[in-house]
Order: sequence, then C-alpha cells, then structure tokens
Amino acid sequence: MKKDNYEYKVCKVIENKEVAKGIFKLSIEGKFRGEPGQFYMLRAWEKEPILWRPISIHNITSNSIEFLYQLVGEGTKLLSNLIQGQEVKVMGPLGNGFDLEEIKGKVAVVSGGIGVAPMRYLVDNIKDSEVHIFAGFRDEVYGLEEISELDLSVKVSTEDGSVGHKGYVTELFNPKDYDLVLCCGPEVMMYRVINMCKEVGTKIYVSEEKKMACGVGACLGCTCKTVSGNKRTCKDGPVFNGLDLEF
Repeated sequence: MKKDNYEYKVCKVIENKEVAKGIFKLSIEGKFRGEPGQFYMLRAWEKEPILWRPISIHNITSNSIEFLYQLVGEGTKLLSNLIQGQEVKVMGPLGNGFDLEEIKGKVAVVSGGIGVAPMRYLVDNIKDSEVHIFAGFRDEVYGLEEISELDLSVKVSTEDGSVGHKGYVTELFNPKDYDLVLCCGPEVMMYRVINMCKEVGTKIYVSEEKKMACGVGACLGCTCKTVSGNKRTCKDGPVFNGLDLEF
C-alpha cells in the first residue's frame, strides 16, 4: 500500500540488544504507523556516514516501533552502540508494503537470514488465511520468537543443520501447495523461490533488499530491473510482484 505522507522524528531508545551474533533488535519510543513491508530511515550520528540506514518495520506497538537489523557496516555499527535513553532520528514510513487485501487463501511466508525481519509484523496483520512460515538461516536462528507464539506452522532450516532441516529453506516447501507466496531474503534465494513459483503458476510477492541513499525515490540509487523497465526499490517497492522482477 502506497504511503507518501512520511514523518521525521527524533525519538528515544527503549532497548537495543544483540539477539544473535551480529543481529540486533532496536526498540524506539513513540507513536508510529506503517504497513507490513514498509521501512524507516534511521540515523544516530551527526557527520559520517552521510547516508541514513533503511530498516524494515519488525513490529509496531501502541507506544513503540521495533527494528531487527544486521551489523553490516559503519552505519549499523553506530546503531548497535545505541543504549537506552539515547536519541535516534527516524523518517518514515516509506515505500510500498504488502497489500493485505491481496493476501488470501493458503499462504507461504518464506524468509532467508535477516529477511525474517519484516515477516513478524506481516504475519500479525494477515487475516482469514492459512499461513505457513518457512525460515532459513546459516546457523543461529533469530526473529521467530514472537511468531512461534502464534498458532502458525513454522519450519526452519539451517545450512549447518544445527536447527531444523539441514539445507536451504527452498527445500522445505512446494509452492504448488499454496495460493500465494510472500518472500524476503538474499537475492539468490528470492530468485530461486520466484522460479519455483513460475514453474507451477503460484502468485508471489517479494520484498527487495537494496542499498538506499534517499529512501524517497529522488536519487535513483536503488533501481531494480522489471519487465516494464527500471523501478525504484524505495519508492515503487520494496515489495514487488515477483513475476515482474528480472534478475
């Protein structure tokens, strides 16, 4: 669902903890809004790095917003150093999320690695559908604690076999069994899931993960290829019809 009326706020950190190696959950105080699949731009520094960091919505409560993010560079390293009471700048909600009205029937929610981050808020908002969760990780499992508390089918794969199925998440499900697949994760994994859906004619929506500069569609720095030309991931996405994407 498209939302152009984003807001800029300076808010205080409630909690910022490491939930797995290199994976952090940041809770920020305030009144927030957003659709599943949308994201916020975050900044907790004055000068370098120049760019804000785009982080998908992990959850929204009555008085807070949560972000699940991976430590990958200087920006996320600075975010990981935030402690309770410190201030962080947030801008959002941004982008197009999952269209909840399109989510019907038997649904597979498929994630890989940090792609699990937007799925918490998504499954909370899916109504009147049978939802099955498939989550893949290299080794350590994270981001499923709250999802596991819901009355949903959850299957996990790890590449090292330490938890659940040993192998890849794409080995856990057959898209032919579903009316719709919702996916987020590494590009190579999403490409595989999209091809699996194409082969059997199952609808699929994916949330693209791209480096973003402005977050509002002005700089064209996060374009992706589609059957109808280049699209801006931050503005036209990050959620796209998977069958429209070209890898």
